[in-house]
Amino acid sequence: MPSGTYSFHDPHDGTPLGEERFSCAPGPIGWRYTGSGIDLTLDARGRPVRLEVLAGGWRVRGGATAVAGAPGVVWLRAAADPTVDAPATEAEARAAGFTGRSPAFLIATATLLNLTVGDSARLRLIALTEPVLAAHTVDQSWRLASIETHEGLTVERYEVDDLATGERATIHLSGDVVLAAPGIELEALDTPPNRRITMGE
Repeated sequence: MPSGTYSFHDPHDGTPLGEERFSCAPGPIGWRYTGSGIDLTLDARGRPVRLEVLAGGWRVRGGATAVAGAPGVVWLRAAADPTVDAPATEAEARAAGFTGRSPAFLIATATLLNLTVGDSARLRLIALTEPVLAAHTVDQSWRLASIETHEGLTVERYEVDDLATGERATIHLSGDVVLAAPGIELEALDTPPNRRITMGE
């Protein structure tokens, strides 16, 4: 069961934005990641069976569903404190999954796409923006550029393009651990990465 600590910083000016202590492992459904303010479970196809995110006094719960007969996601955003008088909002969208600050979302998307070297895919995700977990759609293109071995670790390098802005990010994954990504640094890893679940397992 990999566990460790990620630190977050502003990718533009380096301002520290906090930490996330995490653990993740394959489970009876597929794969589960728990961290500071996030609990995400994927099924064997990489779809988000259950998601809970906490930030800024808000809680979002969501998961995969069907929207107008096509794959989609549904979510509920409410105050984390039930005594707070704030309206809860429920929404759904035709999207492949969720994204946000946590490295869990990068691993989930890579698992869902299940690319081979040189392949690319486009997808729509629901981004949960901190600090208040506002939801908006983003369209991305993912390409698995290479798979290499470094110090005994198999490292996948992805090129991820934001299709609205043209901004490109390079992400390095080893199994179910993010080794490097814009704004994310792996501070400590207590145990080696697991191989991620793949389609059909």
